[in-house]
Amino acid sequence: MTELVIIGAGGFARETAQAVRAAGLPLAGHLDDDPALHGVEVDGVPVLGGSALVRGLPGASFVVCVGSPRDYASRARVVERLGLPEERYATVVHPTAVVSASSALGPGTVLLAHAVLTAAVRVGRHVAVMPHTVLTHDDEVADFATLASGVRLGGGARIGRGAYLGAGALVREGTAVGAWSLVGMGSTVLADVPAGEVWAGSPARRLRAAAPPALAQLTADGRGPADGTVPEPGRPVPHVPYVPPVPARGVNGT
Repeated sequence: MTELVIIGAGGFARETAQAVRAAGLPLAGHLDDDPALHGVEVDGVPVLGGSALVRGLPGASFVVCVGSPRDYASRARVVERLGLPEERYATVVHPTAVVSASSALGPGTVLLAHAVLTAAVRVGRHVAVMPHTVLTHDDEVADFATLASGVRLGGGARIGRGAYLGAGALVREGTAVGAWSLVGMGSTVLADVPAGEVWAGSPARRLRAAAPPALAQLTADGRGPADGTVPEPGRPVPHVPYVPPVPARGVNGT
């Protein structure tokens, strides 16, 4: 059985490590670029060294578990820097998560405890789905998005590439959140959120442009103007391409 290595050793990475252990899967340890962590254990899991060690672990599978509301574009940057083929990335699903047979997850995605995907949900690559998040029928979540704990998506909601939804956020059915936008915790999204913006409140309203790292990633993805400003309001969120289903338990089909 392939051993899993988690890139990062912060909060999300530690939670993922516990999900892997709960599933009874082999976990080699963390890789983190903070030298102070090298050689220590985090929640009983060793930090093996920096992320450059991926080249010396040809038999391992990986999952990138970095990012926070302060810089939610970091996961995309790490994946790009590592340059690994898709088949090297694991898909981690906590044993208590529920993934319907008609739903699909991309490589590198993590579902933590009690997440629910009800019917025909499409989740892209390197997506973080935190505990007690509910994705209902026909939802689409694009690559690198983060859904914090307790997020609820109504049917047919579309979450753009790299978007960050804070804890307890609610998204109305058929509504879109644009690429690299951030929705504040506890917010209620009743109207489409354009790309590259921060919205909060109930109902959610625009507060400001997204932080520079998110806008830079938006531009790098070819979805924003060259100067990094916010795209025109109402720009549609691209649909998530179909990805093959993975088992509702385990890593890379093991």
